[in-house]
Amino acid sequence: MSTKSICVYCGSRAGDRPAYAREADALGRAIAEEGWRLVYGAGDVGLMGLTARAAQEAGGDTFGVIPTHLLEWEVGKRDLTRFIVTETMHERKKVMLMNADAIVVLPGGAGSLDEFFEVLTWRQLGLHAKPIFLLSVEGYWDPLTTLLDHVVDHGFADASLLDFVSTTGSTSETMEALRRALS
Repeated sequence: MSTKSICVYCGSRAGDRPAYAREADALGRAIAEEGWRLVYGAGDVGLMGLTARAAQEAGGDTFGVIPTHLLEWEVGKRDLTRFIVTETMHERKKVMLMNADAIVVLPGGAGSLDEFFEVLTWRQLGLHAKPIFLLSVEGYWDPLTTLLDHVVDHGFADASLLDFVSTTGSTSETMEALRRALS
């Protein structure tokens, strides 16, 4: 059986709560300790950098993908197991998803939302069947899940849209859900 790969979308900033950093560190370590590969945006800043460094410290395989224009801004982390530079953001997202078995979204900003909505849309359209998890540290993603309910309630998506996303509250809960989804 091949190694599972977990794509993690998260902020290039650390956010305003220590819990975000703790969960990013815990998730990176847990992915590595499970023997899975971390696929992420190849940055060495914010939650991205924390997740990758934790995975590396735990001996994990790391696969980073970054577009040329973000090499300086996100401080491209070149000491990864695999470091890929793309021309565009769209290509970055495509390569990340193609190389993942599941997606976990830690707290983040507009970029993380963009990544989440693209994989959710692709799932809705049947372009992939990979599980998507929102790791809602201290309820961070609660407004997003409320928005998804709103979209369904107002007839802009079938209720099945909500089945494509699972919300977890901690790394341990996320890892348990990933094990079930990937078994």
